[in-house]
Amino acid sequence: MSPQRSYMSTRGFTLIELMVTLAVAAILMTIAAPSFLAFQRNSELTSAANGLVATIAAARGEAMKSGMYAMIVPADGAAWSSGWVAFIDKDANRAFTASADQVISRQAALASYFTVSSTGTANESPPYIMFDGSGYPKTTSNGFGQLTFSIARSDVLDSARPDQTRNVMISVAGRIRSCKPASDSDPKCRASDNDD
Repeated sequence: MSPQRSYMSTRGFTLIELMVTLAVAAILMTIAAPSFLAFQRNSELTSAANGLVATIAAARGEAMKSGMYAMIVPADGAAWSSGWVAFIDKDANRAFTASADQVISRQAALASYFTVSSTGTANESPPYIMFDGSGYPKTTSNGFGQLTFSIARSDVLDSARPDQTRNVMISVAGRIRSCKPASDSDPKCRASDNDD
């Protein structure tokens, strides 16, 4: 007589086991998704601030290398959240002319849950950042101009906003710095005035 084979060891999942596993997975996803979204947007915020710092540094470097004015202006000419264009002002009209000026870099528009505020020439109409051939931030009237940018998430509560804000500061001497107002010990990071 041949031994009978037992099929109990080769059976699959029961419907109840599968439902319990899916329910646990759904609960874990519900808990993890908001944390992941917050992490992702915080990373995007840091990336936007670092991108602005890199653009400003590149424009300043190109101004010093070429001995000409370099500028950064909003992509739409009015709002920094639309992105920005850095260029060497070859035609010396102190505005971006696509056919005449040399583009250094472009930044795409920021996500809709970011707001950008600024001081100095970056808050004028039209807004701009301009460096002379010595690397100093200048105004169109040839004065020196310090600037501060504040990039913040608008999708968080007011109490969480300081932690979800990055400031980019340009001093009168042209020094560029990024900081987080909620944790930076330098009071200049929390103020709009950033004298050296």
